[in-house]
Amino acid sequence: MKKVAIMQPYFLPYIGYWQLIHAVDEFVVYDNIEFTKKGWFNRNRILETDHDRLFTVPIKKDSDFLPVNERYLSDDSDQENARTLRVIQANYKKAPQYAAVYPLIESCFLFPNKNLFEYNYHAIKTICEYLDITTEIVISSKVTIDHSLKGADKVLAICEAEGADLYINAIGGMELYDKVMFQARGVELQFIKSKPIEYEQFGKAFVPWLSIIDVLMFNDKQTVKHMLDMYELI
Repeated sequence: MKKVAIMQPYFLPYIGYWQLIHAVDEFVVYDNIEFTKKGWFNRNRILETDHDRLFTVPIKKDSDFLPVNERYLSDDSDQENARTLRVIQANYKKAPQYAAVYPLIESCFLFPNKNLFEYNYHAIKTICEYLDITTEIVISSKVTIDHSLKGADKVLAICEAEGADLYINAIGGMELYDKVMFQARGVELQFIKSKPIEYEQFGKAFVPWLSIIDVLMFNDKQTVKHMLDMYELI
């Protein structure tokens, strides 16, 4: 049985994203999907003392209708990303895994390619390599389908083109996709739901579902790899 997932190219997202990649044989990452300001393409949350803090990778102003692979980081992104890295240093320098993890995170922020998709794709591959996630990652525009399709029709077209028997979607898609519709096309549909994950954050009240940065700073690699299996399929 071939298991496939499809997802937007988010920047250093929360643990559930990596659970999804880990759960499948092939992970299709969208490069020809519309960029949305409210998405997580260029922002996420880290810990600051006892609460969350949003960080943003600055993007050039352009048409809101351009796909991710036609969007670029702003001309001042190097300076802004350096500032974000200083915040990460200040907030996590006493975290138990800081020495091992900070260079990894720094390499993601300082990646020289300013194309937003390539920038995020590099970060995804970097974290997967660190966590020994061996799932095949495929870029959506390289899949031979009618790319004008939308919604479930596009997802199913990708599944069929890639020979998927089982499609696993993030839990947020339960209202978007119908299991009967997928079954009629010969694809089983399941949703991944993360189990509660909690760990020590400087002895303060736990702030959940932050960027993978936070998870990696406070937990050694083997512990994080164990977290990758802390989900259920429904």
